[in-house]
Amino acid sequence: MSVSTFGSPDDPAVLLIHGAGASMDWWAPEFCRMLVDRYVIRYDHRDTGDAPSYPPGEPGYTGTDLVTDAVSVLDSLSVAAAHVVGISMGGGIAQEIALYHPSRVLSLTVMSTTAGAGDADLPGVTPVDFPPEPDWADESAVVEYLVASQRAVSAEPFAEAEIREIATIAVSRTANHESSQKNHFAAPDDGRPVRHRLPEITVPTLVLHGDSDPLLPLPHGEALAREIPGARLVVLPNTGHEFPSRNWPLVAKEVLALTASR
Repeated sequence: MSVSTFGSPDDPAVLLIHGAGASMDWWAPEFCRMLVDRYVIRYDHRDTGDAPSYPPGEPGYTGTDLVTDAVSVLDSLSVAAAHVVGISMGGGIAQEIALYHPSRVLSLTVMSTTAGAGDADLPGVTPVDFPPEPDWADESAVVEYLVASQRAVSAEPFAEAEIREIATIAVSRTANHESSQKNHFAAPDDGRPVRHRLPEITVPTLVLHGDSDPLLPLPHGEALAREIPGARLVVLPNTGHEFPSRNWPLVAKEVLALTASR
């Protein structure tokens, strides 16, 4: 897997884990540099960026493998433990690291995520008008598809220029665009329990959730904050299932505060 770092290895490590279909490019360098005095680590999931690519619809790996990948990134950098930050699918991966590899986690930050997708006590996914599939061989069409997909889950004002810039970089680095957008959703869920084990998470935990998230409405974040002991919820105003630059200073401030002196 391709890994990128910011800062000194002598500083506390912060591992950034992005969502389904997202390469590390979606953690913008400008945000990474806001995490001052931290050793910031981002990486490409399988089927994104410079990571290995699998045939569309045939990922050849499981959700647990994606969790193991994140731990392997720490191993490759000789990082014994890190402050783990995950968004969307990455938030689910972060929860599993905290539960199944607890010695590797110093603190936990989860954003725009859930531990109870499909649970009867939590709201379902709001219908979202996603764009039709593009010609996957046409990189310009794929960029437009990614921009439109982000628009569908974002609040206004939509940060189109920055999303287009990141999408263009991500597309230029990805070998198989169709696989990148389909295979994480096709990867088998190994069924490892998460939600009922949330009370076992003992590290300091921050839950960040948009107040207008159409995919995982705010009660998903509220449930995480309620069920992880001592977790603190920060509601991101006028925010959907997204991480726009207008939120970077607040999120950086919260992560720096959580990870201080640990």
